[in-house]
This record gives sequence, structure tokens and C-alpha cells, in this order.
Amino acid sequence: MKRELGKESLVLVLVRFSLPLILSGMLQQLYNWADAFIVGNVEGELALAAIGATGTVVNFYIMAMTGFTMGLSILFAHKYGGGETDIIHRILSTFVMIVGCAFLAFTVAGMFFTSPLLSLLNTPGDITGLAKTYLRIIFIGIPFLAVYNVYFAALRAIGDSKAPFWAILFSSVTNVLLDILFVAVLRWGVEGAAAATVVSQILMMVFIICYTIKKHPMLRFRFDRHMMDMATIKEGFRLGMPPMIQSSVGAFGSLFLQNFMNGFGTQTVAAITTAYRVDTIILLPIINLGSAIATMVAQANGARDKERIRKFFKIGTLLMIGISLALTVLVIPTGGYLISMFGVEAEAARIGRDFFQRIAAFYVIYGLSMAVRGVLEGVGDVTFSSIAGILSLIARIIMSYTLVAFSGNMIIAYAEGLSWLLLLLLYLGRYMVKRRELQ
Repeated sequence: MKRELGKESLVLVLVRFSLPLILSGMLQQLYNWADAFIVGNVEGELALAAIGATGTVVNFYIMAMTGFTMGLSILFAHKYGGGETDIIHRILSTFVMIVGCAFLAFTVAGMFFTSPLLSLLNTPGDITGLAKTYLRIIFIGIPFLAVYNVYFAALRAIGDSKAPFWAILFSSVTNVLLDILFVAVLRWGVEGAAAATVVSQILMMVFIICYTIKKHPMLRFRFDRHMMDMATIKEGFRLGMPPMIQSSVGAFGSLFLQNFMNGFGTQTVAAITTAYRVDTIILLPIINLGSAIATMVAQANGARDKERIRKFFKIGTLLMIGISLALTVLVIPTGGYLISMFGVEAEAARIGRDFFQRIAAFYVIYGLSMAVRGVLEGVGDVTFSSIAGILSLIARIIMSYTLVAFSGNMIIAYAEGLSWLLLLLLYLGRYMVKRRELQ
């Protein structure tokens, strides 16, 4: 018999599940923050801009892997919520092999095409050499990060959001210490920053595998005859491919946006890429609360508990509004100071301040869209969610290029904010269609 949960209990479920995810995300971003902060203050603005200019290429890989494993997390949660725990290890083992090997191949390809990629992005000539060196080293860590994300998806789906936090805490501390050693002490520049990141990613993968073996027997990797079961592979790809395609298209679209941004010059590149590093941290409570809603709804959907799905949606939305408003109030007056921390010059800090004053006004819209998206993906409607994300990106690119004459480099903020509004409208429309199924 299912235990009835009151409103207060559901709030606590979301908060307890979300908090480690938020902290994990913040710590994971320390990879980028440590690189940017130490390199910017030790090596200067050119090195900082070089690392920033590689962001869209690296994100293409990271977004693809996290998109796919996000779909896998829904599959894990459905099976776990439905009591089918005996096949969870099969899903894990199968996709550790598939995802790991796939991203190893993608990484090798990326290392061969580093120069054409940077050229395609219209990377400023004064930072191209540094960007190429940094990117080629960073590619080495991608397969290890892919395996880590499969384990992360499984642990999150069964309700263990604390394990990834400890893994990332361990690797983040390692990353910061190695950044200080390689960049500030040994003066290896961008090469040292990249090497610190790769070593930390490898250790993070090792940590989470060891933890999983010890704490969760159902998630142990196993070689057996059912490992490459076609039914499991088909179900995983059904849920994993749509968000992977959306994330990949999103990252590919970011290449166009990076090219667009690069046209404003090195100071804008330094300012906006640094602003996005900060913004990524700021939006983590919104993103991870959305992930928590998706996971809890997926477990409830696996158990066929429609009432609990509706409750998670209502309470999650209220929490999301409160968090989004708090972040808006926090960021608008402090954005410029946050940018200045990274060693940029006064003009770049001013550009970053102006960016934050505009984009923060759209945080509530983004938060609401993530709440509705969480419910849709939790009930398995990942295909529409992905299509909506792609349409939103296309609108953002079009607005960036066509409306630049009206607001200069600040169109970067306005176009993104308006694309969030479109995303919310699309998700709400789909929810109204699906609402009858949740009654």
C-alpha cells in the first residue's frame, strides 16, 4: 500500500533531492571557474578569452552526452518506480559500453578537426593558438566524463543524489589544487588548466564507480549474455535520443551564436563567455529543480500514481517561481562585480554587467518552462520537449542576427530571454494537450 504524502512532505522530497544536485552542479562548474579565474588573473585576458572561445565546442560534446543520459535517467526511474529493479544493472552495463565507446570515437574525431572548428567559429586570431592547445587536451577527458554521466543518471533515478555530490566535491578540490600547481606555480598556462580538468574528470569517474559498487549492488557493472539485449537498447535509445538530438542541435546552434559573438571583438568574447560561466552557476537551482521534478514524476509514472504527478507539478512550480525571483533580485545588482572577479578589464566588466541586468529579467520565465518540461519528460514525452527546445534555439539564432541593429551586443541577452518565453508557451501548450492523461 502506497504511503500518502502531504504537501509539506512533497516539498521536502523535492528540496532534499534537488539540493545535492544543485551543489553538485555548482562544484562541477568549478572546473570552468577555476580555469577561468586562475588563468585570467595569472595569464591575462587573452588566455581567458581563449578558454572561453572553446566553450561551445566542448559543450557540444557535453550537451550530447548529458542529453542522452538524461533520457536514460527517465528509463531508470520508470523501472525503479515500477519495481523492476532486477533489470537496472543490465541497462547500466549496456549503456556504459555504448556511451563510453561512442564518445571515445567522437573525441578522436574532435582532436583531428580542432583547427577547422576554431576557424569555423571565427575565433579571433590573437587567441586561436591558445584555444587550439587548450581544446586538444580537454578532449582527452570526454570519454571518462561520458561514463561518469551514465552512473550519475542511474544514481539520480533511484533517488541517490548525494553520491554525485561527493564525486564532484572530490574532483573539484583536485581540480582547484592542480590549477594552482600547474598554472600559478609551474606557469604552464592554458595547457596546465586543461590538464588539471582532465585529471579531475578521470578521478571523478573512478570515484563514482567505486561508490556504486560498494553501495548499490543493483547498479554493478556486469558482463553477461543479456548485456547487449536489443529490447533494452531500443528502449534506452527511444528515451535518450530525442534529448540528445536537442542538446546536440542546441550545442551546434551555439556554434553560430559563438561566431556571432566573436564578431563583436575580444572584449565582448571575454565578457559574455565569462558571464555565461557565472550564469551557468546561477541557473543551477532552476535546472536541477526541473530535473528533480522530472525524476519524481518519472518514478510516480512508473508506479502509475497520477495524483502524485499532479502534486509534484503544482508544488514544483511554486518552488520554481520563488527560486527564480530570488535569483533575479540577487543577480541584477551584482552581475558586474562577479565578472570583475575574473581579471577582465573595465570595459569587459561593463559589458558583463549590462548583460546580467537584461538576462536576469527573464529568469522567472525560464524557471516556469523548466517546471513544465520536468513534468512532460517525467511522463516520457521527451520527443516534444526536444522539438520545443530546437524551435526555441532556431528563434534565438534568427533574433540574434536580425535584431542586432536595435541593441548591439546586448541582443545576445534579449534573444535568449525571448527564446525562453517561446519555450514556455510551447511547453504549456503541450501540457494542456497531455493534461487529460494525468487526470
